Amino acid sequence: MKILLAHNHYIQRGGEDTAYHAEKEILQSRGHRIIEYKDHNARIREMGRIQLGLNTLFSVSSRTRLRKTLAQHRIELAHFQNIFPLISPSAYYACQDMSTPVVQTLHNFRLICPSAMLFRSGVPCESCVGRVVAWNGVLHRCYRGSTMQTAAVALMQSLHKLLDTWNSKVDIYVALTIFGKSKFVAGGLDAGKIVVKPNCIQSDPGSRPDGGRYALFVGRLSREKGLGTLLEAARKAPSVPLKIIGIGSLFNDLASAVQESRLNNIELCGFLCQNEILSFMKGARFLIFPSEWYEGFPLTLVESFACGLPVVASRLGAIPEIVEDGRTGLLFRPGDSTDLAHKIEWAWIHEKQMTDMGKNARREYELKYTAERNYEMLMHIYDLAKQRGRERYGSRYGAPAR
Repeated sequence: MKILLAHNHYIQRGGEDTAYHAEKEILQSRGHRIIEYKDHNARIREMGRIQLGLNTLFSVSSRTRLRKTLAQHRIELAHFQNIFPLISPSAYYACQDMSTPVVQTLHNFRLICPSAMLFRSGVPCESCVGRVVAWNGVLHRCYRGSTMQTAAVALMQSLHKLLDTWNSKVDIYVALTIFGKSKFVAGGLDAGKIVVKPNCIQSDPGSRPDGGRYALFVGRLSREKGLGTLLEAARKAPSVPLKIIGIGSLFNDLASAVQESRLNNIELCGFLCQNEILSFMKGARFLIFPSEWYEGFPLTLVESFACGLPVVASRLGAIPEIVEDGRTGLLFRPGDSTDLAHKIEWAWIHEKQMTDMGKNARREYELKYTAERNYEMLMHIYDLAKQRGRERYGSRYGAPAR
């Protein structure tokens, strides 16, 4: 199959970029012809505010360039990962112009929340979900702390709701979890167009040996990831050695807090490459995932399960779909450092039980999150999208571009 993969890359590479490359490699390795259509947020530096705002609403240049790409390569299907802000929803119109069916993966909540996170003032927030205009988001400057930038995002959302772009120009949406799908339906997307498919990792790292010498956190060091709760829990469970891998806005604050409190059980490891992270996972007894926002489908959890590493995670959003309490890990009340400390101490003492949970986690990976399973689900999604394309475009679908 000849597939166009489209993605607006971020300046700081994250999970969406990783997921894009993983799916590209999976498809290419199975003989599909991949045409890439990419943009990068580094280009924002070259644009003025008005130009960027107009581009976010509807990029005429993106529509023109994409039409040429589709015509040149006679694409059978277009799969978008991230379109914000440079590719823009105009890309869907280019696909309609060329009778090309569209798949859009929903990695974040951008279509229903200006910040894309459903998170404000340290807690989950759904005040803009389902509204025609995200006034609360603009009032609270939810996107980058800017009224103007938040207003631009809110206007993009409202314009394309009114134009019915989200429901009429996209054939299939891919939500990462059942929980995520429910939020998008509440925000106005057609439930019949949303298929649930989790993230995966391209290569199997293999399972870890039994046991483990420390607890482990891997992720961005930012407020929504629950680092404050984790630090307090570590203070209350000083006998459990904890390694923290990652960088982010809270790194210096965490380093100062660890030094001032003389928390000898905590080690900040900073940034590590993927192979190093997997090596640390194989040496851990369990992963701690204290996130306090509605995560999409964290690749960290897939990697943990692939390594046979059980997870102590917050009972929030989609996480209970992924981590089964008492079977593949333990769940605690989000934001409750005392409950987290109790779970950490229990997990540390009960090594055999955690080893068994790790084996269950590995089986979950083998059943749901391998590259092969992901490929099977992708092919099903693409078949659905092509069927929708035939229904929408009739004889125009698959005809030579003019």
